[in-house]
Amino acid sequence: MDDDHQYEQGSALAPFKHGIFRSVWFASLASNFGSLIQSVGAAWLMTSIATSSDMVALVQASISLPIMLFSLASGALADSYDRRRVMLTAQCFMFAVSAMLTLFAYLGLITPWLLLTFTFLIGCGTALNNPSWQASVGDMVPRTVMPAAVALNSMGFNMTRSVGPAIGGIIVATAGAAAAFAVNTLSYFAIIFVLFRWRPEYPANPLPRETLGQAMGAGLRYVAMSPNIGKVLLRSFAFGFTAVVIQALLPLVARDLVAGGPLTYGIMLGAFGIGAVGGALISGRIRSSMSSESIVRSAFLGFALCSWIAAWSSNAWLTSGGLLIGGACWVLALSHFNITVQMSTPRWVVGRALSIYQMATFGGMALGSWIWGLVAESNGAATALVAAGVVMLVGAAIGFLLPLPEHTALNLDPLNRFREPHLALDVRPRSGPIVISIEFIIREEDVPAFLDAMTERRRVRRRDGARNWVLARDLENPEIWVETYHTPTWLEYIRHNQRATHADAVIGDKLRALHSGAQPPRVHRLIERPTSLAAALGTHKGHIELH
Repeated sequence: MDDDHQYEQGSALAPFKHGIFRSVWFASLASNFGSLIQSVGAAWLMTSIATSSDMVALVQASISLPIMLFSLASGALADSYDRRRVMLTAQCFMFAVSAMLTLFAYLGLITPWLLLTFTFLIGCGTALNNPSWQASVGDMVPRTVMPAAVALNSMGFNMTRSVGPAIGGIIVATAGAAAAFAVNTLSYFAIIFVLFRWRPEYPANPLPRETLGQAMGAGLRYVAMSPNIGKVLLRSFAFGFTAVVIQALLPLVARDLVAGGPLTYGIMLGAFGIGAVGGALISGRIRSSMSSESIVRSAFLGFALCSWIAAWSSNAWLTSGGLLIGGACWVLALSHFNITVQMSTPRWVVGRALSIYQMATFGGMALGSWIWGLVAESNGAATALVAAGVVMLVGAAIGFLLPLPEHTALNLDPLNRFREPHLALDVRPRSGPIVISIEFIIREEDVPAFLDAMTERRRVRRRDGARNWVLARDLENPEIWVETYHTPTWLEYIRHNQRATHADAVIGDKLRALHSGAQPPRVHRLIERPTSLAAALGTHKGHIELH
């Protein structure tokens, strides 16, 4: 057992010991392969049927925009529903859209805006699929090997990227874009089959499911009250905004700057993919030898170099060499962002946290695709690439003010200490608002430490759904401090307590250690009542003092 645990901790291939991860990983290779071929077909088809550079760049924007718009709702679905079924729905939807795109392209009915519509719909399917897919990594493998699993997923995608675009270029050059779309349509069968057979065991939740609006609000609140995740969002937006210039303008680089065709474009994308595979293979070693901020800062600088080489080079092989660097930096930055979010988030909200991270990243990519497309339209692709490289330097410099956090081994498993108390009033799940007050006795010399702990307690309470949090001190007996907060209903109070993790318990343990009373801190659970007698009357079942 110890040997297995050490293997899982240390091996980059440890996730392959888990059958479902292995099956999904190989099925995803086929799906990613088809998606990349489709992307080559769509991008090159747009260069043939559109006359402006910004329309070419909008192909990438049309894929990125729905991920920005709909990921939060998709993350809420991932946390509230069976993730396997959500992924199946998304994959079947993308299969249907891809089949329609193939048919329209084969019949010669594609116009620039119709092509953008189809790619937008495929982006919608991706937006629905991605939060469930990324959150499901924790359902397939233990937390100890999650960083390795994320790196393997990234490596798998970029393995297909290393050869898929070149093959896509050959398909487009020899058989046309419709053939590329047909290959993508067929590629969905493997992943649909594997997901259909998978039967994950999700922990039972006795509480009613949150509404979509409540779940989205809880996700936004959690991320807003998690400073480390906020730093990731800022840097991922900046990285997506700048680094997307390569994907958005590479068709123009292949056609105009190095005078190539669809095969050249595919080879260049392949070089980017090979670099990304290399980045994924060395990511574990780099994480063990460099700080989080150093990794991300280096990725910004490396991608700036890639962008400048693409702008100034007229040789396809030299440009491809720069793309090797860009691919490695791409996967190092994005996989590091993903791992940081996953390792900083408990399972109950991980889908929403990942979806908000994706919103930031793909929002930056959608905006960047549009901005750099406009710059390329008015000043040329080379100017846009140089300008994007300069902005990447700004993205690297942000780290001096807001450095990324280091990975920590937080135990984010549910604490499961809370037991619903027996109440003297007949309170139903929707009864409320609920007011909670907790009374501490704190010695004067412990007040500074107590206030420091309460600062963190306030953040955790609000992050997990508490409202109107207040800390008050008794004027007549200054040793008495009272923490007060509200929840809208009794159900939300229970939900709030069930969200506590082992990492959160450290704060509670510290506060109890500072409490100097003979008994534990006294807890009062109250329900607000209107002054109308008829509305205020409850069914009394006998007085019980709650602690």
